Amino acid sequence: MHVLGVSILLSISSSSFAELIMNTPAGNGQAALNWSSNEAEQLLNGDVLALADEVSPQGSTKITTSVRSANGVVAQSAPKSVQILNNSSYSTQPSVNARAALVMDSQTGEVLYSKNSNAALPIASITKLMTAVVIADARLNMSETITLQSIDFAGAGGKNSSSTLRAGDSMNRAEALLMALMKSENPAAAALARTYPGGRTAFISAMNSKAKSLGMNSAHYVESTGLDPHNVASARDLGILVSAAYQYGLIRQFSTTASHDFNLGYRVLKSNNTNALVRNGGWNINISKTGYINEAGRCVVMHTTLNNRPAVVVLLGADTSAARTNDATRLMGWVSQLPKRI
Repeated sequence: MHVLGVSILLSISSSSFAELIMNTPAGNGQAALNWSSNEAEQLLNGDVLALADEVSPQGSTKITTSVRSANGVVAQSAPKSVQILNNSSYSTQPSVNARAALVMDSQTGEVLYSKNSNAALPIASITKLMTAVVIADARLNMSETITLQSIDFAGAGGKNSSSTLRAGDSMNRAEALLMALMKSENPAAAALARTYPGGRTAFISAMNSKAKSLGMNSAHYVESTGLDPHNVASARDLGILVSAAYQYGLIRQFSTTASHDFNLGYRVLKSNNTNALVRNGGWNINISKTGYINEAGRCVVMHTTLNNRPAVVVLLGADTSAARTNDATRLMGWVSQLPKRI
């Protein structure tokens, strides 16, 4: 039995402040988000009291959640055991192109759909979701300026990082995290690791320590971008990660930002979310991250709400972007029709 302890005791430096220029949903004009330390803490903590019963996709799971209340007192919920039900009795399950897939009810832990969900596979830029969790856990100053260096563009195994960014571009840490999550910018993710206390080595160690603490038993990270195919995890591992990442309001907001204009001073970089399902709307998506390298195929993880059921969707190794989107749409449509059994 695995115990997932989700300690939601995030805070941020009193000096932390970031100003982001966010596109409005309709795309008309711009709205300034002034990120004070109090607002940052609220965004990082998100709806922690409401999320206290979120569970992870293990066969039999016990959750212990610590939440800091307004008066600073830490209250610990009683452990809650949830039996993950076998999905074999569901008939007419959809077929998917992806090499591995998982859909689970994130409130009850019921696995609704599973295909090769225990196989450790390359996860490409899904890596950046763990990068975001480590950054959020570190409680760093999100207004600190980060300047991209040439080393941030050097990918794994000689792969150069494809990017519209340039060495010398500067942004605050919050903007770098937004770039990494919604636009999947590899240099931004690399710079986040480089500027972490202790540098890249300490950052990778923190990624693997977090994975171990969450019970992501097949997961292993060697860098922060996902360009290296030795970053591996199973669909079940990523189901756990998405459930954990959902606890962070910052990650929920940044990963589902449909579009953003990054003001780099000498130019404005207009950017769109890499997930067509986020860009196009139509689904209630709370967390999103896509990924692609040749070794991994097309990947996506999402936390969504389907027919009032909170659900995690994981797809690894689809042949094309269209196949990935079709798989996700097919699975979400199927789950939307399922009765709640717990």
